[in-house]
Amino acid sequence: MKNKILFLDFDGVLHPDRYSLSSHDPDRVFRNNEIFSQAPVLAGLMTEFPCQIVISSSWRFSYNLDEMKEKLPKAISKNVIGVTGDAYIGPYPRFNEIKEYLLSRNKSLYGWRALDDSKIEFPNGCTDLILCDPNTGLASKQIQELKKWLQK
Repeated sequence: MKNKILFLDFDGVLHPDRYSLSSHDPDRVFRNNEIFSQAPVLAGLMTEFPCQIVISSSWRFSYNLDEMKEKLPKAISKNVIGVTGDAYIGPYPRFNEIKEYLLSRNKSLYGWRALDDSKIEFPNGCTDLILCDPNTGLASKQIQELKKWLQK
């Protein structure tokens, strides 16, 4: 667990992108359980194979760390160690935000993976990206890929 970090996006990963923070009233979405529908799947894996988690979602611009952790299952939230920083302007923004996070915390040698639904946020062929379908979010294919990495 110590030397592995999972960078976690929310929209298109923990729930289909159609329930994203930017497209709905968050209070209504939370009341109707439309959001974080895939979080229990990730929580189950984190119970068996925990790792450090850094939130890389754009939710970090609307909620503070404690507020985001409150919305997640305990099996996930207890492993959250932080959020990526300021938005990167330029090519591959999410990838560069992750690299900056690792570099600024002397964790550049850590193994990492990003659970994300936006391929354009990462360089072509980025082997650290576990790409989710934005229409469904996290599915068994991504869980198997993540589990394989966590077991190493």
